[in-house]
Parts: sequence; structure tokens; C-alpha cells
Amino acid sequence: MRFKSKMAAEHVQLLHNVIVPISRLTGGGGGPDGKSIGSGTTMYLDSEVMRISSRGGAGRTVDGGGNTQFCGRDQGVEGIACFSELIAANGIFLEHKIESIADNVIVFDIDLVQLRTALAATLQSLGGGGASDGAKSAPLHNSGDARSSSSRRSTSSFFSTSILVVMKLAKRGGLPCLCLDTSCANGTLDVHHAVPVRVLRAEEWQHYLPPVVNTPDVQLEFQLDRPLRPVIERLKAISPVIFLEGTMSGELVLRIDNDAVSIRTFYDRLIPRVDEESSQSNADPARCTLKVDSKKLLASLQWQSSMAKSSVSSYIICMIENEMLVVHVVLNPEEVGFFTYYIPVHFLSPDMT
Repeated sequence: MRFKSKMAAEHVQLLHNVIVPISRLTGGGGGPDGKSIGSGTTMYLDSEVMRISSRGGAGRTVDGGGNTQFCGRDQGVEGIACFSELIAANGIFLEHKIESIADNVIVFDIDLVQLRTALAATLQSLGGGGASDGAKSAPLHNSGDARSSSSRRSTSSFFSTSILVVMKLAKRGGLPCLCLDTSCANGTLDVHHAVPVRVLRAEEWQHYLPPVVNTPDVQLEFQLDRPLRPVIERLKAISPVIFLEGTMSGELVLRIDNDAVSIRTFYDRLIPRVDEESSQSNADPARCTLKVDSKKLLASLQWQSSMAKSSVSSYIICMIENEMLVVHVVLNPEEVGFFTYYIPVHFLSPDMT
């Protein structure tokens, strides 16, 4: 079993951007003493893609007395699932090689908090290693802009001959680890990180696939300059639950009601997204009302504070009555990949909506 890839600074930054908000769901951070026995995150690698599957609140460690303790930062995230898919070839990696007896598929558990820390330290070392601002902000390898192809080639050449980050699976101290090795051609920079992993059988990946949900009743695309997170953060301080009332006419209402206060927040001119197989021939646009824990909803929007707008192409809110709220985030450029949150909802009978 072998996996080895080469990354430039912009690829490391993209992976870090995706992992930061997801890692807040799982807790983790078992530390270098090897006492982390689970993180709630499983990673899938093949010749085409990298996939990340996480479960909120699933991180756990073993304390000094041998007792298992859940270490998620906020127990309110329990029940949330997050699934990410990133294109490997000419996407998240400059180049990569993977070999395994399971059709070149590798699956392993990993602590995202430890990986996030390693990626952040790697970015810090790149920043201190003489990489210019222009190089760090260069477009991704598969941005699709033919006019900048020569720029990408020169950027790729710069990193391949000057500063290079190698991500690979290797053993450290007899334990399998995902390693990040940063080196400079002139020998002035040499930084190594190793994150312990637990290798799984390839067929076990079927247990970590995203939830199967029905076709959404309402799908609304938000403009990036109208983030939901600031509003949800304020509402969360007032109520533990939030009602979402969406319509395919491009409107969404956030509502809270309790003994002390009643608040409505209105969003209009949103973009309805219609699936090809669904029918919108009715005169009245489809409607849906969901009741969601405010902590869970806020946790699914943390990326809006940790990622630059330029990292995201669009995001869509999908509402499935009495089943699920889905937040789908498409990265920029779109060909690179996406990540999706699946948030459970409370049951609402017709007389409660």
C-alpha cells in the first residue's frame, strides 16, 4: 500500500480551508501520545478523488485512567454529518501516486484536529520560507482559465524547484501515519509532521457514505455577499431552535418564537434550484418548514467565518420536510470539489407549522 503526493502552497491552503470547519464537528486532538482511539472522520483516496466523511461529536480520547471521553467542542453538533469530495488529479494535488491491492483504494480513520494543526504549521513554514505573495495566491492547477496556463506552469515550476510539500502514508515509530514533509531545494527549510491513522479495509467505506435523502422540497442558492452565519449566531443566543420557512419563489424566513420574543428575518431574491426530475408546473411554488437546533445550524455555517469568499463558488440550502436540512458548498473553482453538511431536524406535525 502506497500513497504519495506533491502539493504547492495553494493546494495546502485549500485543504486547510476545507478541514478547519469540519474539524470543529469532531473534536479530536488526542495529541502525540497515541491515546486518540477515534476521531469521527474517515478519509478515502483513489487515483481520482479524495473524500472526507465526518460525524459530529464522534471524537473521543482515553484519559489517564483509561476512561473513554468524548471531546467534541460542543455536544450540540452531535448528529451532523459532513461529506467532502475533492478532485485529486490536477486538483488538490500537483501530482500523486497511489497503489493498493483494493483497486488502488485506501481508506483510513484520521483525527482532523491533528491534521488541521499540521496543515496550519506547514502553511506557516511556507510563509516563512521565502514564498512570494504572488506565488501563494496563484490559481489552482485546474482553474480552467486558458489565459493563465503559462502562469500556472511557472508557479508549478517554482514550487517543484524551490519549495515542495509532500503528503504521503508512511510508518513512524511503527505506526501508520499521514505525513506532511516540507522541503526547500537549497536546504534552508525542512519541516516534517506525522498524523497517526488507522487503516481500514477498502470495503468498509460503504459505512461512511453520506446519508441517503429524498429529493428536497425546497432548494435555494444564496449569494456569497449574503451570509447566513451572522444572523443565525444572533438568533442562537435567543432560542435553542430556529424555524426555517422556504419557498421555491426564492424566499426564506428564519423564525423564532418563545415567551419573551418573536423574531422574523426575511431573505428574498434567492435563486431556486430545480432538479431535472422534479416538476414545478404547479401554480403555487413549493414550500417547506423545518425546525432545527440553532447550535447545529450554526455549526454547519462555520465555514463562512473561516474561509475567504474567493474559496467558495456558491452554497445551496436544501430543505426536506421532517427529514433533513442540507447545506451544500461548492468550492472555487467548481471543478475542485465540494463539501456538504447534513443536519437532522425536529418532526413537525401539520398543526405545528
